Amino acid sequence: MIGPFAAPSAVAEKPPSAIRPDQREAVGAPPQADDAGSGLPGPQRNAAIAAVLAAMVLAVLDAAIANVALPSMARSFQVTPSMSVWIITAYQTALVMGLLPCAALGESLGYRRVFTMGVALFTAASALCAFAPSLSWLVAARCLQGLGAAAIMALGIALLRRVVPRRQLGAAIGWNALAVALSSAAGPTLGAMILSATSWPWLFALNLPLGGLVLLACRALPDVAGTARPLDRFSVALSAVVFAALVVGAEVLVEQPLLAVALLTSAVISLAALIRRETPKAVPLIPLDLLRTGSFRISVVASVCCFAGVTMGLLALPFYLQHSLGQDTLMTGLYMTPWPLTVAVAAPLAGHLADRVPTAWLCAAGAACLALGLAAASLWPLHGNAWPLLPFTMLCGLGFGLFQVPNNRNMFLSAPSERAGAAGGLQGTARLAGQTAGGVVMSLLFAGASVESAPGIGLGLGAVLTLLAGLISLLRAAPGAAGIRSKV
Repeated sequence: MIGPFAAPSAVAEKPPSAIRPDQREAVGAPPQADDAGSGLPGPQRNAAIAAVLAAMVLAVLDAAIANVALPSMARSFQVTPSMSVWIITAYQTALVMGLLPCAALGESLGYRRVFTMGVALFTAASALCAFAPSLSWLVAARCLQGLGAAAIMALGIALLRRVVPRRQLGAAIGWNALAVALSSAAGPTLGAMILSATSWPWLFALNLPLGGLVLLACRALPDVAGTARPLDRFSVALSAVVFAALVVGAEVLVEQPLLAVALLTSAVISLAALIRRETPKAVPLIPLDLLRTGSFRISVVASVCCFAGVTMGLLALPFYLQHSLGQDTLMTGLYMTPWPLTVAVAAPLAGHLADRVPTAWLCAAGAACLALGLAAASLWPLHGNAWPLLPFTMLCGLGFGLFQVPNNRNMFLSAPSERAGAAGGLQGTARLAGQTAGGVVMSLLFAGASVESAPGIGLGLGAVLTLLAGLISLLRAAPGAAGIRSKV
């Protein structure tokens, strides 16, 4: 592969405006976009950033603490543990179903309007969750929460792109990653503390005052008019079928393989029909127009591979710690905590570097650290001592932070400003697709191998996938990568 080593000195002395699109990544210049504005004034900018980050924390924290409460909810509703899992599945399914339609709706009606509607829906659905009299009620309310979270996650960074100056976008994405990492790390502990003092409905009731504050802060967000472009309802329905069948099919793959195959087959057929319907459109629901750009497409594929590997590692480590190393639940959580905390430290650093260093090389370095951490956790002879896992999980956190922030920055700056919503929707879809794929692979490993050997294999495969994400990222440094077009 000669691309990464093509001599950048041939263009290094040219002014940024003279650098061709296919050379910008190689010399460290950001991808071209048409929104090189200065962002909002200082006080309004700070309030707008706070609104976006607080909404992200609200959505991520709710998902994290709900996992801890599943046993309590199962006892409260007198249902089996397997039935209680639908409380999580409903949220994830609605979230992935809503990302692309919410992104398109944001472009049509305006980012602030749809983002605020998402926060309002999430908050109202939290009240329904808190007062749920039955499991079916709670599952339906969680679906509404997921749709609200889809609007938040699809449009959050698109709004940040309007809020901060272009030169600070990498830092803003780093702040977003910091908020998500800290929320993920604090969620289980916070949920356990709330459950130790009161009952599970309070996990959702606490969202009401927080959601109200976020709604007030949303007034500081920039109010940019949308395109008023109508949504193709049939395409939205096809998209919903694709992602609902994909998520549910993956969820039941091990326990009900025939149903899973039927669902996954319907997902593939619906996806083919959706692509055929959307391909002729100038602004398709599935952003095929963005995927035709080589730099954007490379970032999406790398993101899927990275999240698949990370998910395998995060699912394998608890079983490795408990079944192979004999750790209890509390110690398992403590050994896992350095990973998200290191992401929280690395993300702002990565955001700072992403505005100054070619993102292809940053992503490759981050993926290499992540792969090394997972491989070391899989192969290192621990002899019953779990302490060596601490530096390995910290290395994973460092690598993930270094990879994710510049990869997202490149994804957003590779898209024109009027398609920032679509870029956000596809970024979230890539993340959830990778997480789903990683979860499916781990489920198959646990079904086909012993609980002692499956975690080690999963960590090793996760290392391979994250290393692959780094190698794919290096394609962006190749001459012509930014300008490559393909027939989708």
